[in-house]
Amino acid sequence: MGTPPSPERRGPFPFCPLRIKASMVNDSKRNLEREALLFHSTGRPGKIEIHPTKPLATQRDLSLAYSPGVAAPCLEIARDPSTAYDYTAKGNLVAVISNGTAVLGLGDLGALAGKPVMEGKAVLFKAFADVDGIDLEVDTRDVEEFINCVRYLGPSFGGINLEDIKAPECFIIESRLRELMDIPVFHDDQHGTAIIATAGFLNALDLTGRKISDVRLVVNGAGAAAIACVELVKAVGLPHENVILCDSKGVVHRGRTDLNQWKSAHAQDTPLRTLEEALAGADAFFGLSVKGAVTPAMVAVMAPRPIIFAMANPDPEITPEDVRSVRQDAIMATGRSDYPNQINNVLGFPYIFRGALDVRARTINDEMKIAAAKAIAALAREDVPDEVAAAYAGRRLRYGPDYIIPVPFDPRLIAAIPPAVAEAAMRSGVARRPIIDMESYRRELSARLDPTAASLQALAAEVQTRPQRVVFAEGEEEKMIRAALAFRNAGYGTPILIGREERIRETITSLGLGTTLDGLEIQNAKLSYHTKHYTDFMYRRLQRRGSLYRDVQRMVNQDRNVFAACMVALEDADAMVTGTTRHFHSCLNDVLRVVDPTPNELVFSVTLMIARGRTVFIADTNVHEAPTAEELADIATQAAALARRMGHEPRVALLSYSTFGAPVGRTPDRSRQAVAILEERRVTFEFEGEIGAHVALDPELLSLYPFCRLSGPANVLIMPGLHSANISSKLLQKMGGATAIGPILMGLSRPCQIVPMDATVSDILHMATVAAAEAGR
Repeated sequence: MGTPPSPERRGPFPFCPLRIKASMVNDSKRNLEREALLFHSTGRPGKIEIHPTKPLATQRDLSLAYSPGVAAPCLEIARDPSTAYDYTAKGNLVAVISNGTAVLGLGDLGALAGKPVMEGKAVLFKAFADVDGIDLEVDTRDVEEFINCVRYLGPSFGGINLEDIKAPECFIIESRLRELMDIPVFHDDQHGTAIIATAGFLNALDLTGRKISDVRLVVNGAGAAAIACVELVKAVGLPHENVILCDSKGVVHRGRTDLNQWKSAHAQDTPLRTLEEALAGADAFFGLSVKGAVTPAMVAVMAPRPIIFAMANPDPEITPEDVRSVRQDAIMATGRSDYPNQINNVLGFPYIFRGALDVRARTINDEMKIAAAKAIAALAREDVPDEVAAAYAGRRLRYGPDYIIPVPFDPRLIAAIPPAVAEAAMRSGVARRPIIDMESYRRELSARLDPTAASLQALAAEVQTRPQRVVFAEGEEEKMIRAALAFRNAGYGTPILIGREERIRETITSLGLGTTLDGLEIQNAKLSYHTKHYTDFMYRRLQRRGSLYRDVQRMVNQDRNVFAACMVALEDADAMVTGTTRHFHSCLNDVLRVVDPTPNELVFSVTLMIARGRTVFIADTNVHEAPTAEELADIATQAAALARRMGHEPRVALLSYSTFGAPVGRTPDRSRQAVAILEERRVTFEFEGEIGAHVALDPELLSLYPFCRLSGPANVLIMPGLHSANISSKLLQKMGGATAIGPILMGLSRPCQIVPMDATVSDILHMATVAAAEAGR
């Protein structure tokens, strides 16, 4: 059995960081690789699919979408090609194109092996900026063949995102395609890194009181990203002579005869020959090279308050810890998410294309890239909103040395960067459709994305800063074990598996997930020294409810849910998750034997349904069969609070088959009474009822009722009974293709979550994260 917690860990204990051993690192890597393979292969293979945006259910629909109706837009486009943006998806479509010659840090894997990365990039476009990305893998290493393949794709797409093409070919390909095509062509490996690094650089200069014209910068690495960084910082004002570029052979100087045209453009007439010599007295360093290229001794001789961006991935040129060992005054950035100031391309490319597409730009020029960098820099100087700050409670998200770049899931990014890019496109004359009302455009952008994804990521970041001890009650089940390992590997805290150690070890080994249990804790109820304490606790609770001491003893020894709930109730653990082997109600009954409801709150569940970038909160999906009017009002109030915590401004609809009295019935009466109760309580969210689901979700139908209090489609749906809530949520998931998060159990005094029996490993991990976040508050 794993090592039990020490006595000081009992009660509200601080988290003790895990001891990271080599075996644990190797196991974590194997676990991640296996989970990634399962993630990509489970269900429909890959990460993307295509959904129609128009109904195609009837013969009339088909006749409009295809022959004969489709002839009308074809003729309009033939007459005026610009109308392709009005009648097709061209204006929101970006091709993610690669030949796979520089895939991540893996090298030349070829076009086919690069496809998972390109699909992933397409997903990021959609998730962060609502841009539809289509991946295209071109199976050639010949520059001319690649150019000729891509150049003829202009009619299909609004933009081209080149990806993972090795240098120097990437320079030639991008330059030629920009000349040949009248849509934006952008090589993100170059310019994405350059834009984010420049944003951070501008803020670092501000914090250290430097003028860009006086700064001496050393750049190590002379590939695509490094050259782009040098060119962009020069474009924002850094003098040419103030930049020393180094490659694997040392300083790029004018005396060298082995330089290509891109390196030679940045060669200097200097006696410096090595990186070490170049760094002496330097104000700033950009690393886009390899792990360990910079030593603490090199940092020690840099100028006061040095700026060090060590951006090699996965391991930087020098770690922040090594920098701090010799310099306390440095401002540091890396490419890693586990350190402050991550240079992350996702801050750039989705939003840059969003702005470029929205003005139908012919290209993405330096003015647009500079505008993006300055917008990112400016956002970091603003006050951080509560929902973002809460996710990073272990860090101080306030403009300063440890916060010079916004975090990737900041919901303000989409309203800050695309307008800046669009305005720069208009000023520089490459926009074909100017935006007249920028304020309306910003509001439209803010409403374009569902905040749920950002909120879930914020929860994960929150747990990473305040790791928790979470019990996975069904600890011998394969899915629970995999979720527990993923929880550990993500840095969320210590997973506790309830079960027999030998069985858990066998399962981990058979799954190929390693052999070490480092970072895991195993509790066997029959062997645990806690069992007597838990039995006494349970007997005090149940002795007047028909249970003998031996009944309670058997319960604690044999029921994993009861044992896990006792751990949480008595603060030997922070939260629990269960549900894969028993029905929801059986699990809930077990938990309620041990954990009390929160005073003045109702215990019920909310399921988040996410479809087509839109989230609705459905309640109560699991607990109350026929809630009273008072209970419906309570459910509405608590569900609205959850929606607000998840970044949504709640618009609550108390649903029925009736809309405002037509037709009449007893079920609509309860919804109407609940509305009256909410009116008396003077709640601070929008609500309306009784109302049909079709009306609550359709703004056109809502407009038929001018007295309706909802300012837009409802996003919190309070069902009149368990049957309607449960059936509708399951139908949406199985037939409608919606993604379900939950059910999230509300109203318990200690964090306990119950997943459905068909939950995936990801579902279990999500709910464990939700429970851990609740525990950390």
